[in-house]
Amino acid sequence: MDYWMIIFIAIGLAADAFAVSVARSMANKRARIRSSLVMAASFGFFQGMMPVLGYYLGMILLSFVSSLDHWIAFFLLIFVGGKMIYESKMVKEEETDQKTILILSIATSIDAFAIGLSFSFLKIMIFEAAVIIGFVTFVISLSGCYIGRKFGGIIKNKVEIGGGIILILIGLKILVDHLFPVNFL
Repeated sequence: MDYWMIIFIAIGLAADAFAVSVARSMANKRARIRSSLVMAASFGFFQGMMPVLGYYLGMILLSFVSSLDHWIAFFLLIFVGGKMIYESKMVKEEETDQKTILILSIATSIDAFAIGLSFSFLKIMIFEAAVIIGFVTFVISLSGCYIGRKFGGIIKNKVEIGGGIILILIGLKILVDHLFPVNFL
C-alpha cells in the first residue's frame, strides 16, 4: 500500500474527529487556540496509537487467518465505513471539558484500532502509517475547530458520510486487488 492510500485512510479515519471538533467548537464559540490545540493533539495521538495496538494484535492472529486476510481487511473497512455513515445520522451531545476530550479521543479512535488489524494482514509499515494517521488527524481536527466556529452546522454530518465512503472504497480496492491481481500501471 502506498503513501497516498494511507493518507486517504487517515482522512477517512479523521472524519469522526473532525466532526467532533466542529461540534465542540460550535458549542463553545469562545474556544481558545490552546484548547483547540489540546483537542487536536489528543485526537491525533489516539488516532496514531490505536492502529499500532491493532497491528500488533493482528500480527498475533496472522498465522491463524493468513488465507483470509484480504477478506478480513475488506470487512473491517466496510464495517468501519458503514458505521461512520450510520453514526452521521445520530444526534450527539457535545461537552467541552478535558475528561470529555479524552473520552471522545478514545471513542473516535476505535475505528483506527480496526484499521490497525487490517494493516497487519496487509503487512503495512505500521509506524510510518501511524505517524501519517496521527498527523493528518491533528491537522484535520485543528481545522475542524476553526471551521466549527465559522460554519459548523452546515457540514458536520456530511464529513462523517464522506469519511465512511472513503473507507468503504478502500476496502473494495483491497478486495479487488487481491481477487484480480492485474496491475495496469
